[in-house]
Amino acid sequence: MFLSAKAEYACLALLELAARHGQPRPIPLSEVADKHNLKKAFLVQILLQLKGAGLVASTRGATGGYHLTRDPDEITLWDILSVVDRHDAPDDRDLTPSALTRALDSVWRSIADAREDILRGTTLAELLPDDATADYVI
Repeated sequence: MFLSAKAEYACLALLELAARHGQPRPIPLSEVADKHNLKKAFLVQILLQLKGAGLVASTRGATGGYHLTRDPDEITLWDILSVVDRHDAPDDRDLTPSALTRALDSVWRSIADAREDILRGTTLAELLPDDATADYVI
């Protein structure tokens, strides 16, 4: 897959928060980690990044946890990936410019543009099953 583990964790965590959006209590990190078999220490670092970007907020204490700062239909996969999986490093390839390298670069750019369009157009709400809260009946 073209996503890093960090990106996958971030998307899963925010989807879990989206599925439980509007609940009165914040969602403990341990519940997210346990449900999806994610490494909690890694997830903590990711959620700190997402918090810094304003996508999630946290509450401390025994009843603490995380919640989304916006509705799930206002957060796209692009919003998440642009925080945790940035790809803005300079191109360090040392290829001689030619018609062939330009042809390949054109394909790579088309793929990157299509990927970005899909990620920008896909919200957390769209990815949730209709019965996303069925697992959370208390």
